[in-house]
Amino acid sequence: MNLEGRVLGNRYEMIKKIGNGGMATVYKATDLVLKRYVAVKILRDEFTTDEEFIKRFETEAQSAARLTHPNIVSIFDVGVDNGIYYIVMELIQGKTLKEIITEERGPLPWKWSVNVAIQIASALEMAHKNNIIHRDIKPHNIIITEDGIAKVTDFGIAKAVSNSTITAFGTTIGSVHYFSPEHARGGYTDAKSDLYSLGVVMYEMVTGKVPFDGDTTVAIAIKHLQEEMVPPSVYTPDLPYSLEQIILKCTQKSVDRRYTRMEDVIADLKH
Repeated sequence: MNLEGRVLGNRYEMIKKIGNGGMATVYKATDLVLKRYVAVKILRDEFTTDEEFIKRFETEAQSAARLTHPNIVSIFDVGVDNGIYYIVMELIQGKTLKEIITEERGPLPWKWSVNVAIQIASALEMAHKNNIIHRDIKPHNIIITEDGIAKVTDFGIAKAVSNSTITAFGTTIGSVHYFSPEHARGGYTDAKSDLYSLGVVMYEMVTGKVPFDGDTTVAIAIKHLQEEMVPPSVYTPDLPYSLEQIILKCTQKSVDRRYTRMEDVIADLKH
């Protein structure tokens, strides 16, 4: 369904499609009231028939809208128009971290990576203090602006999706590369699961590859549960020892062996 030219909620005029994800299509739009450009995320049809999901989606979007932080994409509005569910967010010029990693075709400079990791961790620290767990931290959900500022997007959406549509979720979004072992097992996820995913993102930034890969989502999930990670320094010999230790501590299989909170990760990264 192409919405170009449509006006949603008597207010948001869709200009053009700018992104496509597992759960939503993103349009650049004009907010006709405030005369500014915004990004509008349109939920895919297959999710909008599930009433439970819609309820969770609205709750999560509203709680995420309360988060204001320089490293979090702001949510301005949530609405529905003739069965089209949408979220209005700030429009950010930039590339996703995944695009940057793919274009480099190899490790990113470790100093740059540390700077980005601190910004992502700061966004998560703020969310966790507000009892919001992201649950889907991956380079696709992190936008790097033209000024080099990292912005985390899609807070709370993963939670809304996880119950009713876990199969669609697992296969379409490719998040399983970043799932914590407890998430892969389908168990309880909390702030420490975000910590693990952040560790995997750091690993991918400094090595240019994900720690575990496989032909199916199940195969990858099993590796998160059972296999040891190849230390990042094997791929990037000049990686500082202390940075490798931070990544390995974030990605411990046992929750108790990871950092206790984001503040500690930030402190170590700054160090």
